[in-house]
This record gives sequence, C-alpha cells and structure tokens, in this order.
Amino acid sequence: MLTSTVCAAVSAAGLCIAALTAYRKRFLAATRIAAFSLIPIGLVMTGVIDWVTNVVFKPTVWAGFGVLALSVVLFMISRMVERRRGGMGGRKERKAAAASGSDAVAPAASAPSLTTGRGAAQPVAKPAAKAKAKGKGGAPKDDFSDIEAILKKHGI
Repeated sequence: MLTSTVCAAVSAAGLCIAALTAYRKRFLAATRIAAFSLIPIGLVMTGVIDWVTNVVFKPTVWAGFGVLALSVVLFMISRMVERRRGGMGGRKERKAAAASGSDAVAPAASAPSLTTGRGAAQPVAKPAAKAKAKGKGGAPKDDFSDIEAILKKHGI
C-alpha cells in the first residue's frame, strides 16, 4: 500500500516536470520525461512492485538465496579438488589405471598408426634386425651406406 502511494507520487511529480518542460517548448525532452515518469505507476499496476517487496522483506526468501549460494560454493569446491587430483578418484584407482597399461590404440590398428607408446618400438626394431642378418649374406652391411656415400661425395 505504501509502495503504491510512493510510486504514484513519483509519477505525478514526473508528469508535472514534463508539463513544465513542454511549456518551455522543449517537446522532445518533455516526452522523454513523461515516459520515464509513467514507469513507476505502470510497475505498481502490473504487480511487479508487490512481488519485489514480497521478495525483499521475507526472511524465507533470503534463506533460500543463502541455500542456493551454499550449493554453488560446494559445487565449485568439489570441482577445484577434482582438478587438483587430475580428474580421477583416490590413490588406489590411479595405481590400478597405471598398472593396467592400456593403450589408446585399437587392437586391430595398422602399423603406421603405432608411432608412440610401448608397442611402437618393437615393430620398427624387427625389420632392422632382419636387414642386419641379411647384410652378412651379400646385402649392404648397414642401411646407411647410401647416406655415407653422399656425405663422402660432398667431402663431409
């Protein structure tokens, strides 16, 4: 009741100022002042002012805002702790994940896709071992003989 009276008085004062401004032949400014002065009475008529006063002056509403704020703080703390731990659970889970040693490569992946990890060094080493074994039977001794020839040709 009091808020609607105050808003009506503010609107009436604004309309008086708009009338004085229009009397001075400043119609554009008077129109703007009238538009702003009608806002408070419009808010009272739509019920927005009653809703705002009910929100501001009820302790249960503020307690609800407090509970929501506590929820947000707890959520942020849990996210921060999770980031520090690396996104996994406790120490036992991390040890179990490290012991499993599962690679990210599919079991039936082709050999060129295996460029990193534990399994990559073995396929590359086998052909080199076969080449060295063949080197004794008449093939060049090592795979770098053509590179050595180029370097000798340039005097390096």
